[in-house]
Amino acid sequence: MAFLGFHIDDSTAEKFAARAANEGGKSALLRRLVEQAVGNGESPAPRTLATGASRKVTIRLSESELRSLATIAERRGMNRTQWIASLVRARIGSPIQQTHDERQALRAVARELNRIGGNINQIAHAANLNRLIGSSVKIEAEAIREASARIEAALEELRMTLNRNADYWAGR
Repeated sequence: MAFLGFHIDDSTAEKFAARAANEGGKSALLRRLVEQAVGNGESPAPRTLATGASRKVTIRLSESELRSLATIAERRGMNRTQWIASLVRARIGSPIQQTHDERQALRAVARELNRIGGNINQIAHAANLNRLIGSSVKIEAEAIREASARIEAALEELRMTLNRNADYWAGR
């Protein structure tokens, strides 16, 4: 996946961030703006985050549809109402819907990346301290390779989780 980045003044960035907060975040809004600019042929519905109190909606389904719905929702780790609400939110453009298990997986990745970050900070602190007292710093190449491999593994797990989620709610 390609990365696109640019610099803007702080005032514009703050205004953009405020608008993006109601439209799924900065990255989501930027992706939509780029898609619109290159003319992908689609005009996506504006995405907004839920605001205000939730309201009840009633639908009617046959017994067989209810059984199917219950099975699908259970496989996803949700009850019927959660699954229907998540499906509607995904279709109207709200941020990706996550199950409890997906949230747990994302938290585990975040914890692992935080641990790695702490280790890197300790290495940097030791290197700076040794430099201040005039000692040379011996950096273990194997430790760096191990940290790099752990970061790559955590990022791959994160990508896979997010892709599975996006594919599910997009009906793929």
